[in-house]
Amino acid sequence: MGSSRRILGTLGLLSCLTLSVNVPAAGAAAAPPGARSPLVKEAPRVPFTQRYQAVQHGGLVRASNSSIGCLKEESAQAESCAEVDKGAAGTNGDYEMFYEEVDKDPDTYNSTRAELKVPAGAKVSYARLYWGGNLRVGEQKPPEDNGRVLVAEPGGAYKEVLADTTVGHRSDGVADAYQASADVTPLVRKGGAGMWTVAQLNIAMGHSPAGAWGGWTLVVAYQHPQEPVRRVSLWDGFEGLAAGAGEAAGETVELTGLDAAPGAQGRAGVVAYDGDRGSLGDSLTVTADSGRRINLSDGENPFNDVMNSTITEFGHHSFVRQPEHMNNLGYDADVFDLSPALSGGARSLTFGFTGENQGHFLGVLFVQTDARR
Repeated sequence: MGSSRRILGTLGLLSCLTLSVNVPAAGAAAAPPGARSPLVKEAPRVPFTQRYQAVQHGGLVRASNSSIGCLKEESAQAESCAEVDKGAAGTNGDYEMFYEEVDKDPDTYNSTRAELKVPAGAKVSYARLYWGGNLRVGEQKPPEDNGRVLVAEPGGAYKEVLADTTVGHRSDGVADAYQASADVTPLVRKGGAGMWTVAQLNIAMGHSPAGAWGGWTLVVAYQHPQEPVRRVSLWDGFEGLAAGAGEAAGETVELTGLDAAPGAQGRAGVVAYDGDRGSLGDSLTVTADSGRRINLSDGENPFNDVMNSTITEFGHHSFVRQPEHMNNLGYDADVFDLSPALSGGARSLTFGFTGENQGHFLGVLFVQTDARR
């Protein structure tokens, strides 16, 4: 979001959300992709709930990319678009933004690709696609297409994917934000590893103090007989994290029922919208069994600017994207090393989120931990 924006001060957000999940309970099954609901429900706030969980030999992988990028500078103080693409500090409100387009299809106006690294010999047990963005920038996009995207598996043709659950959609004086999602398990089982393409995200281009932003993330749980037994968990919702200064703006998600042994390994992934590089105050922490609180951060995601428009894994750019911008100007999809929080074992994990000094939106949390055999 642009530097003049404080998006959430007038939205009457819930100041604190606590979600307790009994992990052994079965995850909710979603409708198959393509099963259009006559009216996809929208809500300005969607509380975080468990979407899927399993204990199995295997793990979690994801593919992700932003769908809109920097076209030209609108501020004399702004870094050039070329430098921002390489990772320089910059916020979307300082730039004219335009759709990314990597396919050769004249009927699409935005499309991006990202690599999905499903291991050879693995079986996909669950896959969910998330997408979202800002509908109000230099133009105002109608919300009717929020729940629809086009998806192409590696080497395949586009298929329409429709949202199968409540779409988070919140509008205020300067922005019009949403997130939608759909179960795409059959599609990913068929398509497998490789470069996935997502097109036609309903996002607005142009320039405004709020800035343009948007992107997509595909989260996949898989089974593989040669990998350790792991507990994999996926939550989603649509929550606004207000600026931390002077406001109780935190969110908390608690995972209970774990049986992680001392020294267990783990990872946690987060999808967030409108986080700005250089707008400080946002953090991600985890506490095991009410013990020491640990910041989840790395070299690309500082502890006080963790939602800084990056798409990384353990601080590295570990999979191919087209395009592959280092600063994604308002879209985050990061995976963090959870192992330090598990050094003494864990029966529960509590994740805490705080908003940056301009506020941002939280959309997805996915967690993988070693389980006892």
